[in-house]
Amino acid sequence: MRDPGDNWGRTIAPPPGGRRRRPFGGKLAGAGETMLPHGNGRSYGDSCLNDSGWLLTPAQSARIHGFDTETGLLDADAGVLLREVTERVVPQGWFLPVTPGTQFVTLGGALANDIHGKNHHRRGTFGRWVESFELERSDRGTLHCSVSENADLFRATIGGMGLTGFVTRLRLRLMRVGSASIVETTQRFNRLSDYFEQAEAADERHEYAVAWIDSLARGTSFGRGHLICGDHAAEGDRTGRARPPLATVPWTPPVSPLRGLGLRAFNELYFRKARPGTSRRTVPFDGFFYPLDRIGGWNRLYGPRGLHQHQSLVPTRHAAETVRALMETALEAGQGSFLTVLKRFGALQSPGLLSFPTEGYTLTLDFPHLGPRTERLLDRLDAIVVAAGGRVNPYKDARMPPATFAASFPRWRELEALRDPALLSDFWRRTALRLPLPSLDAATPASESVC
Repeated sequence: MRDPGDNWGRTIAPPPGGRRRRPFGGKLAGAGETMLPHGNGRSYGDSCLNDSGWLLTPAQSARIHGFDTETGLLDADAGVLLREVTERVVPQGWFLPVTPGTQFVTLGGALANDIHGKNHHRRGTFGRWVESFELERSDRGTLHCSVSENADLFRATIGGMGLTGFVTRLRLRLMRVGSASIVETTQRFNRLSDYFEQAEAADERHEYAVAWIDSLARGTSFGRGHLICGDHAAEGDRTGRARPPLATVPWTPPVSPLRGLGLRAFNELYFRKARPGTSRRTVPFDGFFYPLDRIGGWNRLYGPRGLHQHQSLVPTRHAAETVRALMETALEAGQGSFLTVLKRFGALQSPGLLSFPTEGYTLTLDFPHLGPRTERLLDRLDAIVVAAGGRVNPYKDARMPPATFAASFPRWRELEALRDPALLSDFWRRTALRLPLPSLDAATPASESVC
């Protein structure tokens, strides 16, 4: 039986006897086996898995130590969930500056993956808002990391997928808002080119912007969808409490309903849900940011083999033709994406060494795992992205080849040089550790030397 809490994609069966976990005890004592920090298991692939060693989970007593209502500076344990942060700070008129598509992520996980949201064009990544953190290493003990202290580890840990040490506590700057409620503006567009004509202007006008794309539309309607923008309402929710779930998927269907005729019907209905032209309404923050959180166990709907999420980033100059090629390739393969999301990333640079976001456009495609057929499609998508000078998101991945990872993140050796020797993930084993390192006598920069 697969535990959906281990990795959200559910494509990777646990080893015999299950995955070994233990609470982090405050020190990374060498036990002869590798370890890996593990938050709430919302990464889709194997960057959060270590099937050859131990998963170190946050302490159950993770808490918020302090919040300055004047400056918006939060001091909290890394095991605190984003949901807990929101409930604490919204009543004082603050909000998370960057939030992903689920509130069930730990602060440590948000840091390790340097998450992004619908407002990258305004706020950048999560790491830009981190003031400092405490990092426990097996070889150096407890370190305080910031832009001015242990700066190399500060940069490597942001987006470092938990490989540089165990983050125990962090300080995060928040964003002042009128309320948590969102004034949502939706513009229905009839073809993919319409989105690219509108995206930059939408970013200039709104705090948040994202597009839903109908992955099955063809002909003159190819790439039709909704451009959904949002801004915090001046008056509205000041509780920060998300609504209860609407439903729960209690079991995994033998065949995913999110494909074929079921997917086609959903896309048609969802496209027509928005009126032609532009519409505006005020919505609860959880419906805008976290719609899938309201369906417990929604990832089970992808069937017994789970799902692959392919998220790519391509430079602006190649974005329109590359996004079209990616979507056409999926259509030709007969594998429509249930949740197809397109966003524009701005020019704000992350402080992280291996952070995924950079200026350009990011396309997210979700596919039920159908075995080799799906894997061949994902390889083709990788090739299109790399040829365009783009990158594939590692913390959404469960199968990219080492060459794709190296092409996406050519500075990976710098992270390897700073990796804690006691920490390792399944993702790093199958990608970075299969790539050549520079020889010890090569004239390489110190940042690329083997530690």
